[in-house]
Amino acid sequence: MRLLVVNPNTTASMTALIGGAAGAVAGPDVTIEAVNPASGPVSIESHYDEALAVPGVLELVARGGYDGYVVACFGDPGVLAARELTGAPVVGIAEAAMRTAAYLGRTYSVVTTLGRTIGHSWDVARAGGLADHCAGMHACEVPVVELETDPRARARILAEAEHALATDRSDVIVLGCAGMADLADWLSVELGVPVVEGVGAATLEVEKLVRLGLRTSKRGEFAPPPAKERGPSLLV
Repeated sequence: MRLLVVNPNTTASMTALIGGAAGAVAGPDVTIEAVNPASGPVSIESHYDEALAVPGVLELVARGGYDGYVVACFGDPGVLAARELTGAPVVGIAEAAMRTAAYLGRTYSVVTTLGRTIGHSWDVARAGGLADHCAGMHACEVPVVELETDPRARARILAEAEHALATDRSDVIVLGCAGMADLADWLSVELGVPVVEGVGAATLEVEKLVRLGLRTSKRGEFAPPPAKERGPSLLV
């Protein structure tokens, strides 16, 4: 089985981290390839960033050649459009993480990077039917690219997770950024509750769907997009 894990931003060090998180949970017969677009934003922290990132995601998915795809950004950018381009399963890390958390407790809290992204994270939760399980969303106010460089980042994420558990009285923490994927085990020990990171959750969701022989339905909404003139950036 070959899975493509797409980091929608162009930060290569984050792509390597994401690939490691996916590879750590994948089955022994699963080959993980982690990639990022050649151009686009170095991080995704706004609707504008997401809009710039989506064409790169779609270009990578449109190339085909894989049994399934993971979109490794917590806003799940381009996931629905990618499902139109391939019959192989396509899963975003936000929905996968929140759905996994809903199996583990009555409620979960999300700890993410910047507060400006929280509204969109709520949109993803509502679209997936998961908002009723979410007790709250909290931002540590550490920019994505500084997760790797700011020596205070771990402490700030831990403090925000502790605040979320105390404020929301939730049972599970969901990490709201792919760049936090390497913190889940440590945080779970520190907090004493399950901590879900989306890269691993999405990787195993895609692997499960492939093993079950299930593919994206092409009967309605996720049928290939209608043929039409789309200009020089045409993907299909």
